[in-house]
Amino acid sequence: MTQEPGRSAAAPLDAVVVGSGHNALVSACYLARDGWSVEVLERDTVLGGAVSTVERFPGHKVDRGSSAHIMIRHTGIIEELDLAAHGLRYIDCDPWAFAPAPPGSDRPGIVFHRSLDRTCRSIEESCGPAEADAYRRFVGTWAPRAERVMRAFSAPPTGGHLLRSFWGLDTGDGGAALSREFLTSGDALLDEYFDSEPLKAALAWFGAQSGPPMSEPGTAPMVGFAALMHTLPPGRAVGGSGALTAALSARLTADGGTVSLGDGVAELRRGTDDWTVVTESGRHIRARNVVAGCHILTTLDLLERGGYDRATLDGWRRRIRVGPGIGMVLRLGTDALPSYPSAPTDATATTTTSGLQLLVSDRAQLRAAHGATLAGELPPEPAVLAMSFSSIDPTISPAGEHQVTLWSQWHPYRLSGGRDWATLGDSEADRIIAGVDALAPGFADSVRHRHVQTPADIEREMGLLGGNVMHVEMSLDQMMLWRPIPELAGQRVPDAANLYLTGASTHPGGGVSGASGRSAARIALSDASGGRLRRALRKTFR
Repeated sequence: MTQEPGRSAAAPLDAVVVGSGHNALVSACYLARDGWSVEVLERDTVLGGAVSTVERFPGHKVDRGSSAHIMIRHTGIIEELDLAAHGLRYIDCDPWAFAPAPPGSDRPGIVFHRSLDRTCRSIEESCGPAEADAYRRFVGTWAPRAERVMRAFSAPPTGGHLLRSFWGLDTGDGGAALSREFLTSGDALLDEYFDSEPLKAALAWFGAQSGPPMSEPGTAPMVGFAALMHTLPPGRAVGGSGALTAALSARLTADGGTVSLGDGVAELRRGTDDWTVVTESGRHIRARNVVAGCHILTTLDLLERGGYDRATLDGWRRRIRVGPGIGMVLRLGTDALPSYPSAPTDATATTTTSGLQLLVSDRAQLRAAHGATLAGELPPEPAVLAMSFSSIDPTISPAGEHQVTLWSQWHPYRLSGGRDWATLGDSEADRIIAGVDALAPGFADSVRHRHVQTPADIEREMGLLGGNVMHVEMSLDQMMLWRPIPELAGQRVPDAANLYLTGASTHPGGGVSGASGRSAARIALSDASGGRLRRALRKTFR
């Protein structure tokens, strides 16, 4: 362990951060920036959890988890930590999405540009002028609402913060009508604005990237978030998703923090004045504070091994719903980009491949896939999101080659009938590729390398229990004030002073935002400041 000059080996660190996911690293950076001694402990030999990039195929930098970064670009964290000075650079995904027309259709697909005007022109060409006008109204209404949602995500979900986040928002027909629109389903919102099923399916598929189907209550804001893409679109970190992690690590190191890989935490034990963090190799590290950035259920296991009350932990575990799994991923090396016959006649290769390729044209496909997952079955027809960022970032693939990621949602973690993913992964990958080939003929023949990540693989490699990349389900009862449960929603654990929670298990949930990490650091710094003030007052007036 690296020591500060003059620090004895027995002196506690200011903070140990458990896990190296991007939220954990954001916490570590804010604490180290404030002068705290910080060590990050990671079981994996790869830094960054699901925000990491490795060489899967010769010369290919392949993401292990996330690929497009959306929310963190709206939080201000990149600027506050000056990550550009530590090597982070984003390329705007513009167009940010393409929805091809169904096979056999004579209409062009829909191109979602950053420019609202260009997007509306594409919608008019594909779906008609009434749908284009409806989309303009949709963006006009939901862009300011999505901005307020992002504001709500920027700090712990206290009643005061949530009230300030939405205060002054135009209520239109009144507060009751506004609250209803936020609490309705994404499908209901889409039916209110649009008639074209392909347009509704594209927007529903965008919203469903948050996890739940758009038929669930409270998913309207997830669809509405598409309106914010006309303010700032998704970004692709040059060199791969892990470039964000690399920049955070460089910032942490510059401020004196350290990172230890390949030695996970085995237990968290609370003492009289500080914590003892025991690692799998047998290290015992004393720290005044602990920030737990791993899955919430993993954190509860670490506390149990350290002596926390088992009955209390069991009660919490029973109420935290991980869900049946979200999906599986194919990481492909190809010799060509997907080519869609329904691309506009004036399209270039990057027009359809620079962003998210929303390969669903009917919401019935989404509903059938989700229903099958709940029953432990494979989807009748895989719902696929394609991303091929080598079209805008050639650094991730060798010359003359490309890289394509296919995210297929939903796929169950536990399969019915005693089946397992070891025997089904490859055949399901074949079905996913065939689905893309139906929309982009010739795609299957372009595949030269493939790496399959089933829900079981996702859990095994990155510790994402149940294969859920959002940690726990992003349903209404596990969001905001209730994520993951009310007792833990303040990013603290009762009767565990100076232990702070971060990561996708906490508000605002999954996705690459960093907001949970910043919030945890701010809470820890505030607590420490208050403690110093109380000690100073006691010393002055004793």
